[in-house]
Amino acid sequence: MSYRDTCLYPRLSRRYTTYSDDYSFGSSPSSVLGSLSSLRSRPFTDVSYSPTPDVNEVYPGLFVGDAVAAKDKAFLRRMGINYVLNTAEGKRYTQVDTDHLYYRDCPGLRYKGFQLMDLPTTDISKYFHIAANFIDEGVSSGGRVLVHCMMGVSRSATCALAFLMIKRGMSLTEALCTVRARRDIHPNDGFLRQLQQLERDLRITRVR
Repeated sequence: MSYRDTCLYPRLSRRYTTYSDDYSFGSSPSSVLGSLSSLRSRPFTDVSYSPTPDVNEVYPGLFVGDAVAAKDKAFLRRMGINYVLNTAEGKRYTQVDTDHLYYRDCPGLRYKGFQLMDLPTTDISKYFHIAANFIDEGVSSGGRVLVHCMMGVSRSATCALAFLMIKRGMSLTEALCTVRARRDIHPNDGFLRQLQQLERDLRITRVR
């Protein structure tokens, strides 16, 4: 798919990539973003669903993906995923109808779900620290964490960004660069504003 004036990095052609495939952690992009204005979300109009999992490892141990990946338990076992965060739990349109019971035949897999809609008015910020703690528990213990929504571009991406900001001390711009180096994400405008507020709150907390 193509987007005009969207991200510094093109989407990788493979449906599944790991962090070590093309980049090493800590590498920096050749051009640095000057402001968040160039990182605003874009209309997601040319979407086509694929029956194969669409997953990228955006940070060591942290994978962002779509509903197909989340519902394919054989795929999750092959990938060694043992933490799943569904940021779109529910049965409504654009939600993913998995829960604890869905993974009852996956021994050792930990699950958490947020019933969120991908709307600028949705308050996703109340889940930032919950998501960050869950992801950090998995990554810090050597596990592999899948954070997903329907398509893996807005709700799940926003929670992954919050983790990087809260637990890894990144600025919003640094977190966006880190994730977008591996996956074409597009948090909606409301989510970006909430991440900006998170950045302000974290800055105040850390200077105390």
